Amino acid sequence: MNGSLNWSVKIARLAGIDVYMHWTFLLLLGYVGFVNYRPQQDLAAAAQGIALVMAVFVCVVLHELGHALTARRYGIGTLDITLLPIGGVARLERMPDDPRQELWVALAGPAVNVVIAAVLLFVTAIAGIALRLPTVSLLEVAAWATFLRSLMFINVLLVFFNMLPAFPMDGGRVLRALLARRFEYARATELAVRVGQVMAFLFGMLGLFGPNPLLIFIALFVYLGAEAELRSVRWRLALAGVPVRAAMRVQPVTVGPDLTLSQVAEWVLNVPQRDFPVVDGDQYLGMLRRDALLRGLSEGRAASSVAENMGQDGKAVDEAEPLDRAVAQMNQLGVASLPVTQLGRFVGLLTLEDVGRFFSIRAAQRGMAS
Repeated sequence: MNGSLNWSVKIARLAGIDVYMHWTFLLLLGYVGFVNYRPQQDLAAAAQGIALVMAVFVCVVLHELGHALTARRYGIGTLDITLLPIGGVARLERMPDDPRQELWVALAGPAVNVVIAAVLLFVTAIAGIALRLPTVSLLEVAAWATFLRSLMFINVLLVFFNMLPAFPMDGGRVLRALLARRFEYARATELAVRVGQVMAFLFGMLGLFGPNPLLIFIALFVYLGAEAELRSVRWRLALAGVPVRAAMRVQPVTVGPDLTLSQVAEWVLNVPQRDFPVVDGDQYLGMLRRDALLRGLSEGRAASSVAENMGQDGKAVDEAEPLDRAVAQMNQLGVASLPVTQLGRFVGLLTLEDVGRFFSIRAAQRGMAS
């Protein structure tokens, strides 16, 4: 299952990147098949509608792959690509710090759709020539030409939609990258976000008083995406350059590897800490997460040792490492805490709760200073 989106199933691996499909995508296919079904057409219309949706999402995967491969050129990995009913999401490890690199990463996706549309235009032109040949089945070629023209038109729409200067679309990142050449990154983000929110307001008005209420949904999507991007940038800038030791929990509750789950359960379940580092002296061995503890108890393994139930998903982070990188590592691993070491010795625990508390205090201090 995908660590970032529950109920997602891996369907492929392209260029070393796992591609997932969210279960709601199947609902979309079923809906398209239902609305296109005509009994007298022997399922042909339903099959064609589903085939078009599948082809569109192949184009979406290629779009996201364009972002991912361009980011890879700048040393930025991609965690995964997930197909959703509203499109695709490529989870990059981070966005480039250089505005020029962000510009190229943002443009790479729409550029893929431009190439696809150009290829489809060429193929449909060939199909138009074939329709004039007496030896060709007109009905069969016409059906394929209609399918390809629809796919080409959708790719053109994807280019225009993604290039709207609003987050979370690619156009918002392009606008920020251009603004960042003149303004500080945080200010460039704020300006790009405000432009996007103005567009969201216009979309909402058009959807409310116009013929297409779908624009209201798009307006909400754009507005919330812009706010999320602004919060993300403020969070990242506030944590950049701050060492992990500034926010870590210095004396967390730890457990020994030889304790049984029943012994641990007697005293840690009332502790306000979800995950428990397993240590032997000052050596970190693994992480006993509360879910694993409860699962072991419910499955009748109360007498089993901590060592048998601990996981290795809590890769230790050095106390001097930048806090923003540690948070990115937690997001990448899909965990809420990481053990902290100093020269290989266990010295503390970093949790998202601690990071959030640190961020709130720092934001308040900056507000008082200003």
